[in-house]
Amino acid sequence: MAKQVDNNMSLDYLFSPKSIALIGAAHSEEKLGGVILKNLLKFRGRVYPINPRYSELMGLNAYPSVADLPELVDLTIIMRPAAEVPEILRGLESRTKSVIIASSGFAEIGQTELQEEVRKTVKDIGVRILGPNCMGLYNPHHKLDTFFLPYERLKRPKKGNVAVVSQSGAILSCLLSGARQANVGISKAVGYGNAIDIDESDLFEYLANDETTDVVISYIESLGDGRKFIESAKRLSERKPFVVLKSGKGFSGQAAAFSHTGRLAGRYEVFHSILKQFRIKETEDFDELIDAIKALSYQQISNGNRVCIITNGGGSGVLAADECMRQGLDVVKLPDDKADKLRKVFPYFYGINNPVDLTAQVRDEDYITALNELRDNYDGFIIIALPNVYGITERLPDMIKAAKSDINKPIVCHIPGNGFAKRLTSLLEKMKIPVYPSPERAVRGLKALLSF
Repeated sequence: MAKQVDNNMSLDYLFSPKSIALIGAAHSEEKLGGVILKNLLKFRGRVYPINPRYSELMGLNAYPSVADLPELVDLTIIMRPAAEVPEILRGLESRTKSVIIASSGFAEIGQTELQEEVRKTVKDIGVRILGPNCMGLYNPHHKLDTFFLPYERLKRPKKGNVAVVSQSGAILSCLLSGARQANVGISKAVGYGNAIDIDESDLFEYLANDETTDVVISYIESLGDGRKFIESAKRLSERKPFVVLKSGKGFSGQAAAFSHTGRLAGRYEVFHSILKQFRIKETEDFDELIDAIKALSYQQISNGNRVCIITNGGGSGVLAADECMRQGLDVVKLPDDKADKLRKVFPYFYGINNPVDLTAQVRDEDYITALNELRDNYDGFIIIALPNVYGITERLPDMIKAAKSDINKPIVCHIPGNGFAKRLTSLLEKMKIPVYPSPERAVRGLKALLSF
């Protein structure tokens, strides 16, 4: 008879355990069980390697089986061949509170009967299971890393406020690399794989109430329960910014999704229309997703679509204006009275339009003058600072930060190049002003802040 499980409590055991058993622990990183064990050495709680061939692994006491452990553990990780998993699960009854099955070799390669046996066993023993065929999870707030990827090959992002939920472990690793490169901090990251028990909807429900998470992004190939997804995604999006990247949009992509996780992708048109109906943000591609989370992790969302572009390079301003048009943002003409005021304080050769072109003779304070004058006429601002002129200095980030605190509206920046540009970017992002390497990406970042 299947046992009942407290779903919320069991996910706490998954994300914030105090004790972990690793079945399939190895003595070196030549095996995946060794990689996982090494990553677990930073964990603040108790770690129990399980391997009957060793009495010690990486400085930790090793045990022949879970039955030999000195306590009931919160989380057990299984990294053993797929055929062994059902029997291992039966041995975990009353000995663990949650399980990650990292092993592959189930429905994704046609072994549906084996996966069904695992599913049935999970119900019988009454614990929550992440996987199989999954990457596991990363919770930097808890110093928990169950990934089977070495840190040297996948440097983890810093601790932050963005949760990443991915059906694919490969895409999860790419999203984490993208987040690190974009200077975005992570609250939790989880790859859920074939999802025989815990699926994307369960994770959305959990993250909606997670105090360390302000933004949630999800990569989805297929859905097991469409109605459950809609209900949980809607609840999450009502509480926090939630952004989805869906693959399997065409026939070939749908076939690839099925071969990857053994779940049918379904018609993308239906999925897209549902997201649109419930105003859940969907990005077109990977880069747009990274640009969106950078903005959303740095600043609060806002309303409206009126955008002002302030630049010291005319061509860059035009590119930004073109992208605004493509994104449905309105580059509204400056009000006549405000334009007249700016013409009186700026040199005659500045372009007092929208974009506001401060030319190569720009000074730091010119950006702030324009921002303060136009603060009530626009919903968001794009500042383009081409730092190859002496008028732009290290004072600019502090000045923008002060102006933003008064204006209280989204501001994003485009600063290209290396050298001094990297210094400006670093200073601005410490002040939670997102910086993008192109005008178009800056626009897409601002769009994420204005589209909720």
